[in-house]
Amino acid sequence: MKKIMLVFGTRPEAIKMCPLVLEARSRDCFETIVCVTGQHREMLDSVLQAFHVTPDHDLSIMDSEQTLYDISQKVVTGIRRVIESEKPDITLVHGDTTTTFAAAVSCFYSGVPVGHVEAGLRTYNIRSPYPEEFNRQAVDAIADLCFAPTETSRENLLREGKRPDTIFVTGNTGIDALRTTVRDDFKHPDLDWASDSRLVILTAHRRENLGNPMRRIFSAIRRVVDEHPDLKVIYPVHLNPAVAEAADGAFAGHPRIRLRAPLDVLSFHNFIARSYLILTDSGGIQEEAPSLGKPVLVLRDTTERPEGVAAGTLKLAGTGEAAVYESFKALVTDGVLYKSMSNASNPYGDGFSSKRIADVLMKWLNCK
Repeated sequence: MKKIMLVFGTRPEAIKMCPLVLEARSRDCFETIVCVTGQHREMLDSVLQAFHVTPDHDLSIMDSEQTLYDISQKVVTGIRRVIESEKPDITLVHGDTTTTFAAAVSCFYSGVPVGHVEAGLRTYNIRSPYPEEFNRQAVDAIADLCFAPTETSRENLLREGKRPDTIFVTGNTGIDALRTTVRDDFKHPDLDWASDSRLVILTAHRRENLGNPMRRIFSAIRRVVDEHPDLKVIYPVHLNPAVAEAADGAFAGHPRIRLRAPLDVLSFHNFIARSYLILTDSGGIQEEAPSLGKPVLVLRDTTERPEGVAAGTLKLAGTGEAAVYESFKALVTDGVLYKSMSNASNPYGDGFSSKRIADVLMKWLNCK
C-alpha cells in the first residue's frame, strides 16, 4: 500500500482538495493522510465539516496579523515533522497559496515527491496576483507530477521545460465539489431577502486590491446598484479587517447591499447557483460560476484563467472605477451580452478530475 499525503491550509484549497481526499480514500491501494496547516481557521474548518474530512495532522499555524514570513516558516518546519513521522510516498499540494509553496519546499528538502494539483496557471506578472503567481511558478519547478486543469495550463508548463510525461490534463477539482454541494432544495434567509430581485454576489479580498483599488471598485458597484432598483447584492465579507473596513465604508446602511459573514462552502455554492451574476477578485469562483451558467466580472487587471475569458464566461473588468462601472452596467442592461456569457461553454472540466488524478497516481506509484 502506498502512502499519499495531501496538504492544504485555506478555504479555497480545501474546497478543491476535499473531493480528491474522498476519491483517494476510496482506493484500497492508498493510505491517505491529510495534513492541514490552518492558514485559514474558521473558513477552513467549515469546508472540512461540509465534506466530512477529518485531518490526520493539524499544524494550527494561524495567528493574528500573521505575515507571509510567519506562514512560510511555520509550514516548512511543521511539514518537516509530519514527513518524518508519516514518510509519505508522495505529497499533493494545491494551487498557489503560501501553504502550498512552503509545503512543497519542505517536501523538496526532505526528498519527498510532490504532485501539484491545479498546475500551470499563469499571468506571467510575478506581482499579480501577489504572492500567488510566484508561489505557483515555484511549486511547478519543484513538482514531480503536474495536474493541469486545461490544455492552456499544460502548454504553459511545456514552454517552461517540464517533461511531457509529468503533465496530466485532468480538469479542475473545484468542479468536482459542485457535484455534491449544489442542491435544488437549498434555502437561506438571505436568498429569501433577494428573491424579488436580480441577485449579484460580490467577493473581494485580494492583497493587491486593498486600499484605493478596492475603494474604486466599491464606488462603481454602488453607482450601478443605485441606478437599478431591481438589483440586490450579497457580499460575504472576508475576515481581513482591512477588507471589512473598506466594505463598511462603501456599503454600510445601503438597503439593497447586504454585508454578511463568510458563508460555508455549501451555502456559497448554492448562493452562486441562484445568482444573476458574480463580481469577484477570487480565482476559484472564476471556475465555479461558469459551471453554473453565471457570468463573471473579474475585478482584477490580470487573470491566470484566460480560458474563461476566451470562452466568453469571464470578463476582466479591471480595478478602475470607470471600467468596473461600465462592465457591470453593460451586463445589467445588455440582454444579448448577458445571454452570451451565461450560455458560454465551461472550459474547466466535467466534475471527474479527482478520479483522473487518482488514476494517474495509481500508475505512477505502481499500485493496484
